[in-house]
Amino acid sequence: MVPNSTEGATVPEVTEDASGLNPSVPHPARRYNYWLGGKDNFAADRESGDAVVALFPSIRTAVIENRYFLRRAVSLLAGELGITQFLDIGTGLPTADNTHEVAQRIAPESSVVYVDNDPLVMVHARALLNAAPGAGPTSYIEADVRSPEYILQEAAKLLDFSRPIGLMMIAVLHFIADEEDPYGIVRRLISALPSGSYLVLSHSTSDFLAPAAVQTFRTGAIPVYLRTHHDVVRFFDGLDVLEPGVVSISDWRAEHESDPRPDASETATDCAVARIR
Repeated sequence: MVPNSTEGATVPEVTEDASGLNPSVPHPARRYNYWLGGKDNFAADRESGDAVVALFPSIRTAVIENRYFLRRAVSLLAGELGITQFLDIGTGLPTADNTHEVAQRIAPESSVVYVDNDPLVMVHARALLNAAPGAGPTSYIEADVRSPEYILQEAAKLLDFSRPIGLMMIAVLHFIADEEDPYGIVRRLISALPSGSYLVLSHSTSDFLAPAAVQTFRTGAIPVYLRTHHDVVRFFDGLDVLEPGVVSISDWRAEHESDPRPDASETATDCAVARIR
C-alpha cells in the first residue's frame, strides 16, 4: 500500500483558504490523492474521482502501479545509469517514494526540480524543501506542462543543462488535448536536454475501454485524453527506448514486485524509459 505523505516531513494542514485554491473545481493532483486514500482533496475532487471509478473500477490499482513504476525508473536512472539531476513535471501531491527520495537514497547529491500547476501542491512543496538535510537541492516550480519554455527557464536556475537530466513525465500528458500538441511539448522539452539524458513517461490508454467510455473521459470534469498504445509509442520517436520497450506499467521491469501482478487491463497505462541521443 502507498502511504499518503512523505515520511519524516512535517506538512502543514491545508484549508480552503490557502492562497490560489478553488475547492469547487476538481484538480488531477487532488483527485489522485483521493484515490490513494489521502486527505488533501475537496468534495469536487471526490465527486470527479467517483465518476472515474464508475467508468474504470481498478483506477486505484492503476495509480499505485504508476507510483511503483516511478520508483523503479528513478532507481535505474540514479543507480545503474548515473543520473543525478531530475526534472519532474506534474509531480502531484507528496506520497511515499517521491522522485527526490528515491534518487537521493541511491545518489544523495541528486538535484530535483518539481513542476505542478496546483497551488495545494506548492503548499506541501514549501514544507518539503528541507525534508532531507544534507541531500542535494530540491526546488519547485508552479507551472503548467503547456508552458515548456517557462519550465526550462526556471529549471535552469538549479539544474545544469550541460549534464544529463532525467525528465519525468508520469501520468501528465493524458491531460493535454490533441490540439494542444502534447507531442510538440515533449519534443521541445527533450530538445533542451543534452545527449545521455532520459525521458521517463507513462500515459493512460484507451485500449481496454469502450469508445463511449473514452469519450466520457474526454468530457468529464477533468478531461482525460486517453490514447492508444500506438499513440503512446509516438512520444518516444527518435529516442532509444530501453528494454522492455513501451509496455504496461505493471510489466516494466517488475520482476521484483510482489505477486500476483495486475493485468494490463487493470492499469490501462503504458510506459517506457528512453535515452535522448
